[in-house]
Amino acid sequence: MTFTESFLNELNQEAVTTRKMLERVPADLFHWQPHQKSMTLKQLATHVAELPTWINLVINTKELDFEANPYQSVPLSSEQELLAYFEQSLTEGQEALANATDEQLTDRWVLRSGETIYSNELKRDFLRQCFCQVVHHRAQLGVYLRLLDIPIPGSYGPSADEQNFN
Repeated sequence: MTFTESFLNELNQEAVTTRKMLERVPADLFHWQPHQKSMTLKQLATHVAELPTWINLVINTKELDFEANPYQSVPLSSEQELLAYFEQSLTEGQEALANATDEQLTDRWVLRSGETIYSNELKRDFLRQCFCQVVHHRAQLGVYLRLLDIPIPGSYGPSADEQNFN
């Protein structure tokens, strides 16, 4: 199995859990945040939904410079828009992997802000970080939902909300 095939399989497996988590995010609580230094629920959910687009970015560019390309969140106002954005992002990531070669993944990719370099590594290694970001931020989203007393789905087995405790 090639790296691109392996990444595509993993993307599709993780998408199931990500979708279930995003389906629980209520638009009427988009403004909520657990701490002033934390993202709002909307910011976090939008970030989780957009992360598959990073696959295309890494495969088809040489770098991302935040100074030259400031982050702009996609405006979303409903649960349906959030889920549609995730599906669009997922399709973009899937297509990028389906059309990529393992040879492309041996090129270097740089994440920077102007002169400050955050990462300079092989594309395949940065793609691994992208997958880790999905799991990391999805777990944060689970904590947000738990604090809001919204039942959360299991990720790699049943959650406490899905188990029968006697």
